[in-house]
Amino acid sequence: MKIDVVESNDKVLRFKLTGATNWHANTLRRIAINNVKAFAIDRATFYENTGAMFDEYIAHRLGLIPILTPNKGYDEKDEVLFTLEAVGPKVVYSKELESADKEVKIANGNIPIIKLAAEQRLRLECKAVMGTGLKHAKFQPGMVTYDSPEQGTYNFYVESFGQMPPKEIINKAFEVIREEIKDVSKEVKKL
Repeated sequence: MKIDVVESNDKVLRFKLTGATNWHANTLRRIAINNVKAFAIDRATFYENTGAMFDEYIAHRLGLIPILTPNKGYDEKDEVLFTLEAVGPKVVYSKELESADKEVKIANGNIPIIKLAAEQRLRLECKAVMGTGLKHAKFQPGMVTYDSPEQGTYNFYVESFGQMPPKEIINKAFEVIREEIKDVSKEVKKL
């Protein structure tokens, strides 16, 4: 197998995979979407909300805000606390969420959360946890697609949602595949 990078930046990675089967290409795509771990807000506690939106609606919006996920040092047991306090009139943006961990922070600060009228208040805490797309779509780090112009050739397109660069999404997907193969190999040897 051979990989030729066509385009690579912080948001998009395009590469050509040759000498592979459809099984290889689809496995890489599915693992990159569903098994690469990323942070997302999973729980929110509202102390004050006098705005027009229900707590549950705001909590859902918070869960979909991409959070920078450092390459190493975190696992599923780690929780990162975010706090938010705002008074209207104003539009509350994701950049106003303050992280307790300087490494784990909001990836895009320009996402509107709620519009508060005069004297309306919002005060909350929320926890970000590590998860995968198998648990919920909010943990998916990006979109991965491919087309196959000819047998054995696959043109991949990887677009990051902001949690990590697209190159890292693919590298982590390969790490997951390697670990899964090791686990299967151990089980087969027991037969």
